[in-house]
Amino acid sequence: MKVQDFNYTLPEHLIAQHPLPTRSMSRMLVVDRQQDALIDSEVKRLPEYLEAGDLLVFNNTRVIPARVWAHKASGGQVEIMIERVESPTHVLAQLRVNRKPQLGTALIIEHSSGDIEVRVESREGEFWRLSLSDVGWSELLDEVGHMPLPPYIQRADTDDDQERYQTVYGTVPGAVAAPTAGLHFDDGLMQALSECGVQVGWCTLHVGAGTFQPVRAEHLEDHVMHKEWLCVDESLVEKVNMAKASGRRVIAVGTTAVRSLETAAQNGELRPYVGDSQLFIYPGFEFKVIDGMLTNFHLPGSTLVMLVSAFSGREKIMKAYAHAIHESYRFFSYGDATLLL
Repeated sequence: MKVQDFNYTLPEHLIAQHPLPTRSMSRMLVVDRQQDALIDSEVKRLPEYLEAGDLLVFNNTRVIPARVWAHKASGGQVEIMIERVESPTHVLAQLRVNRKPQLGTALIIEHSSGDIEVRVESREGEFWRLSLSDVGWSELLDEVGHMPLPPYIQRADTDDDQERYQTVYGTVPGAVAAPTAGLHFDDGLMQALSECGVQVGWCTLHVGAGTFQPVRAEHLEDHVMHKEWLCVDESLVEKVNMAKASGRRVIAVGTTAVRSLETAAQNGELRPYVGDSQLFIYPGFEFKVIDGMLTNFHLPGSTLVMLVSAFSGREKIMKAYAHAIHESYRFFSYGDATLLL
């Protein structure tokens, strides 16, 4: 299959630039493959589509303020976009700069305690390894970092994004992009799900900036996925097995939860897994764990459109996206959701 098979035309005004005032008020397009139906609904009505004993699996990663501005000693401006915090003193990052820095170059970040020097140590593909000596990266980012809003949000981040580009249940810092399906959940919706007898499980996948990278290969089989760290622990495996044994469904909240569960089941059986994943899910993939997913609308030609097409079928997804465009759904990170059953 070719990347062009997963393209569609999206009017720019449908790209959500801000979140809605209330998280669970987002619209939700239900795509029921068995019934061959498209149903216009709302996220707050999610409990109506679930049954007692169904298991919702959430990604509990937390977004770090991963965007930082610095300058060279010569004065040239540098935008640092953290990809992964490797240790208190070392990170992998993308650099947006006019001229690529030489190894050993010092980048200067203005800090309340004085200028902080960041050393460019090495290159790993498109990423640079940066080190600090006077302060830890977590402390530095907390003071000078900005929320890493996606490139299609055409505005600077604000104080509101500190809360809204974050799930209400995120507890494990490390992501540099939000698991956006989870942005629709608030305390009221979580309570409503609990009262309906819906079970909840947790995985962790630290979403990387690579999630926004275009697929540069013409054929899907030639694309190499970026690495993302994830954890599926024993307690989640037990919950999934119990749900399956009782004939209940396992529904992933977001493509990151999908990739976590399916990575942990690549040997044919779901087992605890901790480590990196480069799992690329596209049509022809055999799902071993999930029975459904709640997810946002994804960029044309992206690996995430390919993932949802693998689950629901490419023609069904293209039909659903055309319907969403016609009905003026809001797209991407701060946009509306789809429930794929």
